[in-house]
Amino acid sequence: MRKLFVSIIACIAGTLSMSAVEDNTVEIVFNGNTASVTIANNISSFVTNLSNGSSHVKLVQSESFNGVDANADNEDGEIIYVLSGNTSDGEFFLEGAFKCSLELAGVSITNPSGPAINIQNGKRISVSVKKGTTSNLTDGANADYNGAFHSKGHTKFKGKGTLNIAGNSKHGIYSKEYLEIKNCNINITKAVKDGIHCKEYFLMESGNVSISGVGDDGIQTELSGTASTGAMPNHEDEDSGNFYMLDGVLTISNYEGKAITADGTITYNGGTQNFDTSDTKILAGIQDISASQSARIIDGIYDLQGRRLSAIPQHRCIYIIVENGQAKKVIRK
Repeated sequence: MRKLFVSIIACIAGTLSMSAVEDNTVEIVFNGNTASVTIANNISSFVTNLSNGSSHVKLVQSESFNGVDANADNEDGEIIYVLSGNTSDGEFFLEGAFKCSLELAGVSITNPSGPAINIQNGKRISVSVKKGTTSNLTDGANADYNGAFHSKGHTKFKGKGTLNIAGNSKHGIYSKEYLEIKNCNINITKAVKDGIHCKEYFLMESGNVSISGVGDDGIQTELSGTASTGAMPNHEDEDSGNFYMLDGVLTISNYEGKAITADGTITYNGGTQNFDTSDTKILAGIQDISASQSARIIDGIYDLQGRRLSAIPQHRCIYIIVENGQAKKVIRK
């Protein structure tokens, strides 16, 4: 009897250990029409679960939370939300006022009535696509939101996994502020409007991004305000509408608008562009040219002072290509 009692205690202890999560972590596991949400004890007072077991997970991160228990792997002490499992009728919705991290650990979410992931947090959002996993996000036709992945804050994608996105409402990925991509594989297979739409600026450091089957632009960047800051050192507080590609592979095909449309400049410093780089559009790229200079512009190549060039410069610079009276592209060689 004593041995049986000890065995039961050991079994219970093992179960509790397996169900526990690390500090600063919230684990969400989708399973059909339900989802389990496990919140670490040290942050339980800062995260409210409003979903009651539903696959439409709704969490509120307290506005009083400003970081806790920082360590080497989580230097800001932010909350990490780990998503896994599958649902054909669910979502992940998060409110908050302090930066946070999402880990996509092989999760598949289809939301017939809105975004698959909806982050209503205007701070920096780090999205880690975990190595060796594939995640899938699909939204429903709901014009109240802007993307299958919808983020109110600064959005940084990283990791070495794969993320597939299908947008049935507006954009595939929408970020209300800047958007950066590093290492991960992102495939946008469908979007009613833009494949990726972001404000402030877009930066691709590395990775593989494929965009196809979209009803407007492959990627569009715009200003979040009315005046551009221009390019800023390390992009700190930059609101430019610029597009930057440093490395990686960017493939854009089967689109109705332009491959890239930007409120600022379009810059390729490296990487592979698998699309027609002349099929791009600058919405505000020649705004600094005077009216008298603008009146003289015809199709051709120009510098930023509106002076016509005889050929594409071979040195590192910024220049403008004008076709049919419109600025098509600004490139830093």
